[in-house]
Amino acid sequence: MTLCFTSCNMDLAPEDQLSTVTYFKSGTALKEYSNYFYRMMPDPETMYAEEGEHFVAPVPNDEMRGIRDIHSGEAYWSKDVWKTLRKINYLLANADQCSDADARTHYVGVAHFFRAYFYFNMLQRFGAVPWYDHVINADDKESLNRPRDSRDLVVRNIIADLDMAVDELPAMRSAYEVNKWTALALKSRVCLFEGTFRKYHAGTTFNGGSSVYSEVLPWDDLLQQCADASLTLMQEGGYSLYTTGAEPYRMLFATLTPQTEEIIWARAYSKDLDIKHNAQAWSVARATGFTKRFADLYLMTDGTPFTSQAGYETVQYLDIFANRDPRMAQTIHAPGYIQMGADKTYAVNLQMSLTGYKYIKYIMESTYNTWGGSVCTMPIFRVAEVYLNYAEAKAELGTLTQSDLDKSVNLLRDRVGMAHLDMAVANANPDASLTNVNGYGFSSPVLLAHPNKGVLLEIRRERLIETPLEGLHYWDIMRWREGHLFTLPRLGLYFPGEGKYDLTGDGKANILLSATKKSGGLGVTCLVFDQDIFLSNGTSGNMVAYKDMIMQWNEDKDYLYPIPITDRTMTSGALSQNPGWIDGLQY
Repeated sequence: MTLCFTSCNMDLAPEDQLSTVTYFKSGTALKEYSNYFYRMMPDPETMYAEEGEHFVAPVPNDEMRGIRDIHSGEAYWSKDVWKTLRKINYLLANADQCSDADARTHYVGVAHFFRAYFYFNMLQRFGAVPWYDHVINADDKESLNRPRDSRDLVVRNIIADLDMAVDELPAMRSAYEVNKWTALALKSRVCLFEGTFRKYHAGTTFNGGSSVYSEVLPWDDLLQQCADASLTLMQEGGYSLYTTGAEPYRMLFATLTPQTEEIIWARAYSKDLDIKHNAQAWSVARATGFTKRFADLYLMTDGTPFTSQAGYETVQYLDIFANRDPRMAQTIHAPGYIQMGADKTYAVNLQMSLTGYKYIKYIMESTYNTWGGSVCTMPIFRVAEVYLNYAEAKAELGTLTQSDLDKSVNLLRDRVGMAHLDMAVANANPDASLTNVNGYGFSSPVLLAHPNKGVLLEIRRERLIETPLEGLHYWDIMRWREGHLFTLPRLGLYFPGEGKYDLTGDGKANILLSATKKSGGLGVTCLVFDQDIFLSNGTSGNMVAYKDMIMQWNEDKDYLYPIPITDRTMTSGALSQNPGWIDGLQY
């Protein structure tokens, strides 16, 4: 027995069990462990089903209706959500067990990226949150019962993680694995969001005025960091816009594999592995659609606003796409639209749209029309967004030049043959329709007083028409402090009254609008007013989504989600509640 004990090393882990000492020894193990983090990639439904005043679903979500309750934040603050952070911190705490220095650096970079990504998602929804940079054990009551850190600390730490990720991750481009350029793209997005959020929410309870929300990091410093990160990616990343074919914008999103010259990071799907989504069926088989407000944003091909055309309010479907930004007909079902793999056009299905403006983004061959049948790539970051981030940050800072526009926004316009955005012209003649406070325009006093108001409006327009259904719009409205837009009526196509209408441009009627059900003849579908179709004036006007439904927005609370009551109770109130949310707790 003496010989046995003296010849054994009692510090060794059992050979039949895994431990941090044994598991994290190889780069392969670090890679396999970090693959879990990719579960944080956005659900495609948060992209193609993106709601707002510009896009409608069959039934509006609670955010659009302004009816979120005190429990609405629970799904985003669950144990499973925080478990991912624990796994990230666990890798960071144990990666030094790996003897492969290059692999160790790489996967520590992956962890830093995903910790920043995790906290950015939390910041957008909840504002200030507790920052955890270590593994929390079940008996660590001090950590489990901590109050929220300041928003400033959270943002600084997110940026610090991203800066480390930029240094640690490889520069080799990969659409499916995070790398240096993915980290720079996220930093660009984070700094634009937080910089503009702080600027437009200055003086509100969401951004200053209490110990939880006290801020030190200036908005202009954040926007400068956005501009710097964006420019580095633009100059050194080797990315460019996809320009192949007659409809490059449309085809960028209708592909089984990502167009890697433009797409920085994407989520892949596979028919063979039965990993699919519903982007195609959401358009084809659900009553969805863009709004007239969104459709009106597309400029004429000469760069002038559609809304400056006489009688633009009553232009009908066959004429509304004429001489417009080509992205319009590559995003919305237009007369003459032919689905991939088909040989003829078909009329837009008004019974499957609340507005008549059906989207064709992400739409491939009809074989993918079935529910749960889509396998097209879903882009998360692409260089087009980085161009827009760069231009917006520079414009907000007041340092934008025409040269900046020419290497950002105007590249997007070049792709589709649109007239360039001229900074001097835009500032001299701001589009009044974009700032009509009583209509559908932006109304922030901060924006209206900006010396670059005209070009800022055009950059926002460009962002809206370049990135619809990519999961950005809701957060854009949050950071711009324009939530009131969600209360506006969702209008669609204009119809002057009862009668037959041609929706394909072939001279043959496709639909009959009528006060009663009647036959319209072969190939003509009869739609009855206030039954099959709802118009703003009853028997004439614009299609109306959500007729008689009231939309609300509370400026004092709806820019953040509530902290879950259970967690507030478990911490005895150490976790404070967000502004405007009353949960009945006495702390």
